[in-house]
Amino acid sequence: MNPASGGRRHGVPAGGRGLRARLRHGASQLRSNLGACALAARHPRVPWLARFLAIAVLAYAASPIDLIPDFIPVLGLLDDLIVVPLGLWLVWRLIPPAVWAECRARAETEVGTPSPNWIAAVCVVMLWLGAVAVAAWWLLQAR
Repeated sequence: MNPASGGRRHGVPAGGRGLRARLRHGASQLRSNLGACALAARHPRVPWLARFLAIAVLAYAASPIDLIPDFIPVLGLLDDLIVVPLGLWLVWRLIPPAVWAECRARAETEVGTPSPNWIAAVCVVMLWLGAVAVAAWWLLQAR
């Protein structure tokens, strides 16, 4: 146990070492990190590559279209459990530590869920439709 963490081990609350408590804590951390990622995408001191990756991670997390569809028994959920945290980790590595700490603090203190951003949703749908159109055009040209 790490004494500096107040009796906690690996960020898990001291009273809840069971699988359910760890999963609940991980989901809470993921939600907070996604909120920090959204704030970082709009922060003026974030490099353009980190902004692009942050937007891509948020779009993938919000998109109903996955690399592996969710109806495939185990793999469908594993891609979400691997791609989103890996993308968040990469964004976290590209953002200056002070900026990430500021965005994390703002994400944890903001109350409630974010309001739906219809412009972002339309952009995600348009990107997917554009990708499908380009793929269809390419396939038709290949004939």
